[in-house]
Amino acid sequence: MDINIPFIPWALAGLQIDITIYLLVAFVILMLSFALKQIKQPYILAYMMCGIVLGPSGTESVTNLEMVQNVGDIGLIILMFFIGMEISLPNFIRKWRIAVLGTGLQMILSIVLCGILGMIFHWSIYIILFLGFIIAFSSSAVVIKMIEDHPKIKKFVGKNVIIILLTQDILFVPILIFLSNIAGNGISNSIILMQVTGGILLLSILLYVLWKGEIKLPFSRQLENDHELQVFAGLFMCFGLAFLTDFFHLSAALGAFVGGIIVHSSKSTEWLHDSLHSFRVVLVAVFFISIGILIDINFLVENWSTVLILVLFVFITNHGINTLSLRSLGNSRSQSIYGGGLLAQIGELSFILASEGRASGVLSMENYNLTILIISVTIFLSPFWILLTKSMITRYSKDPNIKYWME
Repeated sequence: MDINIPFIPWALAGLQIDITIYLLVAFVILMLSFALKQIKQPYILAYMMCGIVLGPSGTESVTNLEMVQNVGDIGLIILMFFIGMEISLPNFIRKWRIAVLGTGLQMILSIVLCGILGMIFHWSIYIILFLGFIIAFSSSAVVIKMIEDHPKIKKFVGKNVIIILLTQDILFVPILIFLSNIAGNGISNSIILMQVTGGILLLSILLYVLWKGEIKLPFSRQLENDHELQVFAGLFMCFGLAFLTDFFHLSAALGAFVGGIIVHSSKSTEWLHDSLHSFRVVLVAVFFISIGILIDINFLVENWSTVLILVLFVFITNHGINTLSLRSLGNSRSQSIYGGGLLAQIGELSFILASEGRASGVLSMENYNLTILIISVTIFLSPFWILLTKSMITRYSKDPNIKYWME
């Protein structure tokens, strides 16, 4: 009996195309990363430039933007899991003043500033609130990567910066619910009930971890010397908590963050960190590639003057607001200015707020595209802004310890 299988050549051709794209991604990242290393710039830029090359504005090798965003979300989940693994819950609670005052002052000032602009340009209260919160969120992915590359900074202002970022991540879900309801695109009572239930469950888990101080994970002794099982156990902890929070209509990244805190409390951080580090490098790179793909070069060229003005406005105002916030927490002037530079960009969570603003009709399609572009460009330019801040502080600061913690 003859069996006709004409689809095999097509399948192999598709596989060949996929492999070509993967090779192109690896080659572009490798070359750009090598070049950036020579001028001491972070690899984040290489990832985003690779996204621009592969996206609709470049070779159009990747055109499914929804799929790219979904894969990028996985990278964000892994990143938040690793962030949680660095957090000691008792220490975080003891620094509630930084979390409440630092983040609270930052968000209030952002909304007030947008309110002033709203009076000038006759914006509605809904636009003011949406834009205020969009500007207020900084990029955990960018900032924490930059701090990790400079351990001495983490010992000083870096700790306060990380606490502010984590508090922003925790506040994201209630802010999203609030904006959805005021914009007339309210969430159903059943979803709100699910979110409240999920929030109580997460709070209960955190309170248990705080009460116990140190917890013991099941099979931790068996996993300690088995590298293969460690990988799957770590992924289960990360994506298991992410799935749980997503089931309750909460942020999956928030669930991964809580999973990381649990791992830290179990004293299993070291072997899990080593086992999942490669996954983290790849998936975080994918996250930044996805941001690069979202940058519409044609729209940027057509509206370059507007984009330039708005990007500078965001950097200057965010820098000033966060510097004031950090200074109020007792940081030195130079450390506050540097911390303000770290937090000056708009964060990845603001993409979701912008999408909600578009879905609810608060943001027009043109304003939505402009907002997405501004977020992407500030993330892309953030390393340069931080470098500029660092060079200005090094040149003009009179802090005798500046050369030590700025290295």
